[in-house]
Amino acid sequence: MAFETQPKQSFDPASLTKGGVGFQKGKSKADIKREQEAEKIAIEEERIYRRGVASIKDLIAPASFVVDPSFLRLGDVFCRTLFVVTYPRYVTVGWASPIINLSAELDISMFFYPIDAPVVLKELKDRVGKLEAEISENNEKGKARDPISETALRDVEQLRDDLTQGIEHFFQFAFYCTFYSKDKEELERVTTKVENTFGSMLIYTKRSYFQSEQGFNSTMPVGNDELQIAFNMSTSPIASSFPFTSAELTSDNGILYGVNRHDNSLIIFDRFSLQNANAVIFATSGAGKSYTIKLEVIRSLMLGIDVIVIDPEMEYKHLSDAVGGTYINVSLASRSKINPFDLPRPTGESASTEDIIRSAVITIKGLLRLMLGKITTAEDSILDRALLETYAKKDIVPGVDLATVEPPTLQDFQDILEGMEGTAELVVKLRKFSEGTFAGLLNSQTTVQMNNQLVIFSVRDLEDELRPMGIYTIVNYIWNVVRSVKKKRILIIDEAWWLMQNEDSAKFIFALVKRCRKYFMGISTITQDVNDFLTSPYGQAIVTNSSMQLLLKQSPASIDLVAKTFLLTQSEKYLLLESAVGEGIFFAGAKHAAIQVVASYTEDQIVTTNPEQLLKIEQQKKAFQESQEL
Repeated sequence: MAFETQPKQSFDPASLTKGGVGFQKGKSKADIKREQEAEKIAIEEERIYRRGVASIKDLIAPASFVVDPSFLRLGDVFCRTLFVVTYPRYVTVGWASPIINLSAELDISMFFYPIDAPVVLKELKDRVGKLEAEISENNEKGKARDPISETALRDVEQLRDDLTQGIEHFFQFAFYCTFYSKDKEELERVTTKVENTFGSMLIYTKRSYFQSEQGFNSTMPVGNDELQIAFNMSTSPIASSFPFTSAELTSDNGILYGVNRHDNSLIIFDRFSLQNANAVIFATSGAGKSYTIKLEVIRSLMLGIDVIVIDPEMEYKHLSDAVGGTYINVSLASRSKINPFDLPRPTGESASTEDIIRSAVITIKGLLRLMLGKITTAEDSILDRALLETYAKKDIVPGVDLATVEPPTLQDFQDILEGMEGTAELVVKLRKFSEGTFAGLLNSQTTVQMNNQLVIFSVRDLEDELRPMGIYTIVNYIWNVVRSVKKKRILIIDEAWWLMQNEDSAKFIFALVKRCRKYFMGISTITQDVNDFLTSPYGQAIVTNSSMQLLLKQSPASIDLVAKTFLLTQSEKYLLLESAVGEGIFFAGAKHAAIQVVASYTEDQIVTTNPEQLLKIEQQKKAFQESQEL
């Protein structure tokens, strides 16, 4: 053990007075007075200087402060405070969430005052005596039993037991809510809305009449309770008042999408457990859309789910090579061809041949509108008849076995069209795709196969004019395969805004989104052009028919439209505007939570879209191959 010792003081005879009292020589009174005067002058100079300097209080203080008996006016802003008077017998967990999530600007303060258990137990003991006496008196007089008194007695006895055993503690709880508006009429509307929200939970509130200033001060972030209006509560209902609730999105099945930023729990979810397995992903460029989707692809493959991707920028090539997927490059010069006249090969119980042919004709007419532009009603009728005759030329008629026939091509359709009257203009427009510069895309039999768990169609090398037609044809081919064999599948359409630019292609995608659930498939539509997508009537419908949504970082130009579409609160809007890469809001049915997308090191190496990382990976591959050759 160490001890501190004081240094010895040297003895100075001059330090003794006649009375034997010691003192050390100090400053004279004149010196002390001069120092005090100098200090006063310095303080006064500091005060004068600060008078001309703006402080933080000056910056945040309102220009005016008007106190009214029923509200407070801070500059141009009106505010009013409500306080809770009484609660129901039971309150549910997170009962404050509807208030916090209201689409209104408000501040909430909660004050908790612990009460000593002996004081409460004494009061409860007296209360038990009164209730028992009241019940006993009613029994002696032969009156009907009073369920209110009996319930109160049981509650008090239960609370006494819990307090005695230390299970519960006792508090006085104060809840204040101050909300703001730009005018008095809006203040009244917000007040009614808040009061109705509380009232729906049997929680009754009152306005802070003649205490507007005290109510406002009580909800400021300084911890001062100037209203002092509290309600007695034990630990359990106090805990249910905790306002920060988040949806629990952890299940035993599904894949990991990320980490819940509210409580750091894992968001593990099976999209096929929802009403439908469709999803939409909206984000700005560079916010992590492709990264997130690639992670979902890898983790879905591990569960045996087939994944099909339409890749507009060849971003999935590295992923395909890493997991052994099939990568199909669709372009004018490519050997990979898809025939738009293909029909599904029905297996088991399915639609009749007549229905399949009719559906194919409708789909091809949508493609022809993309190719030929605007067509008249008469031309539409001609195209309809020509398509049926084209299939009939190949013996594809009602009742035939579709597994034994070869579908026609665009050239066959042109031949039929040339033999009909009033089709000269249509033939001229069509010839560009059958014989002209674009003949290499749609005028041949299908040469691709979808016999792999991961199939990726790249349309990067397609000209912009052909890209909507190419994607339309690819999606139609995928749809034919899906209808032929039912399996759990995910179809990912990256940069879906390409298809939203044309009404026919948008209508086609919407029809697939509505029908794919019957064939055990979920469609993910991804876009960075949120305005183009959501302003399309079919884009809005696709969002409505997608039970899972993921919103990553949004731009200020589109945030209002996103907030209106997804009913976001003000805080959720700011969250999306300020999110880092891979952060956003994850919606699954009625639940949603803030998400942080996470990946392991190995996954990151496979799914990264960072050009610098990809270059390093390619260099490492090349170095490894050279070392193997040596």
